[in-house]
Order: sequence, then C-alpha cells, then structure tokens
Amino acid sequence: MRFQFTPEQEQFRLEVRKVLEKEVPLRWKELGYQIWEETDESWAITKEWNRKLGQKGWLALTWPPEYGGLGRSQVEQFILDEEMAAIGTPTGIETAITIGWVCPTIMIYGTGEQKQQYLPPAARGEITFCLGYSEPNAGSDLAALRTTAVEEGDGFLVNGQKVWTSIAHRADYCWLAARTDPEVPKHKGISMFIVDMKTPGITVRPLINMTGFHSFNEVFFDNVRVPGKNLVGQKNRGWYQLATALDFERSGVGTPARVKRMVEKLVQYCKETKRDGRLLADDSGIRRRLAQLSVEAEVLRILCYRITWLQTKGKVPNYEASVSKVFGAELLGRLTDVTMHILGPFSQIDRGSKWAPLQGEGLRLFLTSPSMGIGGGTNEIQKSIIATRGLGLPRK
Repeated sequence: MRFQFTPEQEQFRLEVRKVLEKEVPLRWKELGYQIWEETDESWAITKEWNRKLGQKGWLALTWPPEYGGLGRSQVEQFILDEEMAAIGTPTGIETAITIGWVCPTIMIYGTGEQKQQYLPPAARGEITFCLGYSEPNAGSDLAALRTTAVEEGDGFLVNGQKVWTSIAHRADYCWLAARTDPEVPKHKGISMFIVDMKTPGITVRPLINMTGFHSFNEVFFDNVRVPGKNLVGQKNRGWYQLATALDFERSGVGTPARVKRMVEKLVQYCKETKRDGRLLADDSGIRRRLAQLSVEAEVLRILCYRITWLQTKGKVPNYEASVSKVFGAELLGRLTDVTMHILGPFSQIDRGSKWAPLQGEGLRLFLTSPSMGIGGGTNEIQKSIIATRGLGLPRK
C-alpha cells in the first residue's frame, strides 16, 4: 500500500479543487445546510449540481464508460469524494445511495437490461434511488423484514411498510428488500427489486426529523405490482445483494473530511474569541482536545484509504467498512462534545441569529450526529460484524 499519491493523482486533486471553488453555487453556501437538511430549493440545487457533475463524468467517475463513467481509479474517486466533502458541495445522501451503494450492486448482480436501463441515467444525475430496508418492529435486524413480494403471473405483488426511508418523497425508484419465501430461515427468503416509485399502491408519508426538516419517510406498499424483470439477481438470494450494498454504504470518506473542516473552524474561532479575558486558543485543555480530534480524523482517513485500496484490488470491503463506520460515528460524537464545550451556552443558538457562533453549525452538529450511529446499521450491529467476520469470534 502506498502512502502517497502519484503526480497524476495530485494533479487531479488540484483540478477538482479548482472546479469546486468556481462551480459550487453561492446560494448553496448561503443556505449552509448539513446532512438531513433539505427543502424544495436545496433539492433543486442538488439535482442541478448532480447533472453538472454527470456531464463531466464525475458523478460516477469509476464506472465503465458504457454506463456513463470515465473508468477512473478508486483512488481518484476517493480524492473527488474527499474534496467535495471538504468544501461541502450540494451532492448528498441521494448520490451516496444511488451512485455509491445501489448502482454498484446492480452492476454486480443485475441483468444486462437492468444495467442499461438504470446505470447511464443515474450517472447523468437524472434518476435517484431510495432504500427500502428498515421496517417497524424489525429494529436493526434487516433480515427480520416482513414486507412480502408474492409471485403472481409475470410479476410480484408487494405489500408491507418501510420506515426511515431517506428521500423517498424525491426518489424515482426504490431499491426494495422483500420476503419472497416465509417458510425458510429468514436470511434465505429475501429478494431484491427495483420498484418505480410512481407505481399505484405506493404511499409516502413524511417523518420530520429533529432538525425540523423532511428527509425521512414512511413508505406503504398496498398491492403494488412489480414486473418480474425488476427482480435483481436470483429469487430468495437477495440477502447477499443487500449485504453487498451495505458494505458499499459503510465505506464513505465524508466523515473525516467533515471532522477536519469543523476542527479548522473551531481552531479559527478559538483564535478569535476570548473568555474570561483570554483567548480560547490559550486554553491548554481546548488545544489538547482539538489536537486529539485532528489525529483521530487522520486515523479515520487512513481507514478509508484501506477500504479504497481494497476496492482497487476488486474486493468489496466487509468488516473493514464496519470498522470505518463505527469509528466515524463515535468520532462525530466526540467532535460534538468538544464543539458544545468550546461554544458554551451560545452553542444552543441556531442559524439566523446574530448571536449564533459559527452560523449555528454547532447546534446542527449536535442534532445530526446521533443519526450516524444508527443509519446504515447501528454501531452494535457493526461491532458484531467486526467480531464475527473480522476477528473470527463465534456468534455466541
């Protein structure tokens, strides 16, 4: 494993920075939205931004050209993702789901027709997927899902409910996990489908998150007819496709860039702000905690490098991705604690007030960071994966 980039990769990083500094919309910067914050206006900006990336071939940089990508390396994708996360581009969860998790899985398991129908428009930023995973009463055990897909004629009839479905109200398609055989062990009776969200029988109801925005939803399926050609992979073997998509999901590089960006803002704040007559930057305790966060962000970055390296070898990251996800979620929690400590009582003031330090970013971090230990599988689930698949420990 190399711990330095090639001259060509460094040149690509400079090219990316130049483009991002010039092209990120001013209005997006003014909004200052964080993860799980979205409105009609921000969605319009995001869709336009994704189309712009698609035109450059940057939305799906590593995909083969026949699917709309440029066939570039995973390392270059890492560089692009890192720079976008560092500057804070409009690209968000919709791209992670569609380009990062679902479509690579379709590329592995999908039919030729499915690849041609969904991958090129996704690479152009024209279509978006949501994830039909979580269900009421299933908790973090995805295999306990009860939504059914019963074979009928040349298709399937889907009934059930999903919950915490991000951007279901915006998505064109749902990457749906459904039970197709209730008589076998739970992991062996699941199949994966691509479901058009305009299909009759689908109802999407908003769930307002604690930041006050509508990003999550409940999705109800009432006798929804799904064509047989929309079954991805083999019937009843969907758990393996689901697991592959989850491994892609936990491989993100955004968290270390996000932590680094916030630490840099805190450092600047401490250099400019006095408390009890002295600069916060002169407080050795604060200096030590910020230094610790910086080191941990670099550790997480290295963990993400390892995942990228695995991908360059044609492997799908498994327990390695879980290590990255757990460490990243816990690091965001520590970042939140330090941020609230440094900002003090003013940390509770939201954006829009002249008294809000860092434009209310501390409060927004406080409200959003807990979700990182839940979405994509709780930390407890990730630790079980690390224990069994990484360390080889018995399940019981």
